[in-house]
Amino acid sequence: QLQLVESGGGLVQPGGSLRLSCAASGFTLDNYAIAWFRQAPGKEREGVSCIKSTDGSPYYADSVKGRFTVSRDNAKNTVYLQMNNLKPEDTAVYYCAARLFSLCSLTPGAYGFWGRGTQVTGDA
Repeated sequence: QLQLVESGGGLVQPGGSLRLSCAASGFTLDNYAIAWFRQAPGKEREGVSCIKSTDGSPYYADSVKGRFTVSRDNAKNTVYLQMNNLKPEDTAVYYCAARLFSLCSLTPGAYGFWGRGTQVTGDA
């Protein structure tokens, strides 16, 4: 069974850090671009970050640039999102998604394979 499973969410104080993981099972992530999206209550899903499959180049939304870092460990079949200096407005359900192309996109419609998400809550 092909799956993406996110983990690492939780409640965090402003200025705190969390590391999210996106683990794949049933397939290898090597040839997939992996993106992180988030969706807050009442808002549309927005792209946060993406990492290419070929050279691992990262891309970030302006709202998280300088605070979030995406990385991948193909040996562990896992992609990470390190989130530092978290703000209350980062509160959302965070999803990882995969597309079988090397190029990144922060558009949800570009991805056909999604995890179920993990909740990140900034303690205001």
